[in-house]
Amino acid sequence: MEEPANSPPEEGWLKSSTKPSLSEVYRSIPVPNKGSWIRKFLAFFGPGYLVAVGYMDPGNWATDIAGGSLFNYTLLSVILISNVMAILLQSLAAKLGIATGRDLAQACRDHYSKPVSMMLWVLCELAIAATDLAELIGTAIALNLLFGIPLLYGVILTALDVLLVLLLQNKGFRYIEAIVISLIVTVGICFGIELVWAKPDLMSVSQGFIPSAEIVKNPEMLYIAIGILGATVMPHNLYLHSSIVQTRRYKKTPTAKKEAIRYATIDSSVALFFALFINAAILILSAATFHRSGNTDVADIGDAYQLLDPLLGTTIASTLFGIALLAAGQNSTLTGTLAGQIVMEGFLNIRLKPWLRRLITRLIAIVPAIIITAMYGSKGTMQLLVLSQVILSLQLSFAVIPLVKFTSDSKKMGAFVNPSWLKILSWFIALVIAGLNGYLLYTTLLS
Repeated sequence: MEEPANSPPEEGWLKSSTKPSLSEVYRSIPVPNKGSWIRKFLAFFGPGYLVAVGYMDPGNWATDIAGGSLFNYTLLSVILISNVMAILLQSLAAKLGIATGRDLAQACRDHYSKPVSMMLWVLCELAIAATDLAELIGTAIALNLLFGIPLLYGVILTALDVLLVLLLQNKGFRYIEAIVISLIVTVGICFGIELVWAKPDLMSVSQGFIPSAEIVKNPEMLYIAIGILGATVMPHNLYLHSSIVQTRRYKKTPTAKKEAIRYATIDSSVALFFALFINAAILILSAATFHRSGNTDVADIGDAYQLLDPLLGTTIASTLFGIALLAAGQNSTLTGTLAGQIVMEGFLNIRLKPWLRRLITRLIAIVPAIIITAMYGSKGTMQLLVLSQVILSLQLSFAVIPLVKFTSDSKKMGAFVNPSWLKILSWFIALVIAGLNGYLLYTTLLS
């Protein structure tokens, strides 16, 4: 964890820049200097979809299902607002990585004192472990629903996915992006088919995207709305995005960086609109099947799986739902691995082999999951899933506020500093997220 002594710190930073995170894939993907904009866009196509995975992971499913079964399409507006916030924050993460050559973890290390930096690292590791927990439980539930594998065995079995991660990392970063995009498409196709069968009221769906005052007036609706907001913007995604945009080998001139920021922002924005479709589809499916049939108390993934076949009148609706859940869980596993490696390398400036880093994260998540599953079964795993989202909510502001602070600092960002309107908007979003997640944490602990 020694700092390099061969170069003084850059202006605006307390420490000098060090070896990049994910050094094995850093600047490994070439960007054409000439040619059409399509060729350049395709060179930057990919990282946004790895980021989008965090917005459709199993931790989001319970809140979307509960929101649809209880309140029909009303909370679609909350999903839309959450997604707009996510698009802005992820664009800031990409800008930070490209403009400064530092990911968010490295930026925190190079800006704050060592005690503060270590505290942020510990909080971030807790958040990644909580994310890993949600992925692990979601995958175990999918294996149980699809193949009848007991939850306890499913939890243990998911630890073996470290082998898949190792295989993909050895083949190159484009392979990881290709697998992730394929699994996202799988989730999208599954829900697209289910929506056709569910026949939602399109007029009611469109009205659901318009914010309603009832969301604020109804305490129960407000609680679920905050849960959707809290589960949407994932802290580890901000660290992840600021690093993986640096896998592209663009020139380090101001003009080339500006172009890279533009294409990276387009890539993540398009990908996050796909994530919006997935989250909205889960809520719409829940509203069109459960709420419409009077099953307004469906909030459990297992219950949703069991009810889909009889309510939609087909024998494969539940299977498609389970396949989508399994794909979402596996996708989140891949991106969680990368985020864990980035955070450890960025904050501590130490390098562990990817399989060892993954094993450490998995053990932190798998031990409580095995204990709770063995003692309390499916009810306990759902409660653990909720707890993981509370931990994420607690940590979120410790990632968002430094991100907004750094990208609004002209000494750090130079010509790429946020303009005044973006500073105001991003600080407003940071404060809203902090307030809502604080309220969610408070009410969850009291309940």
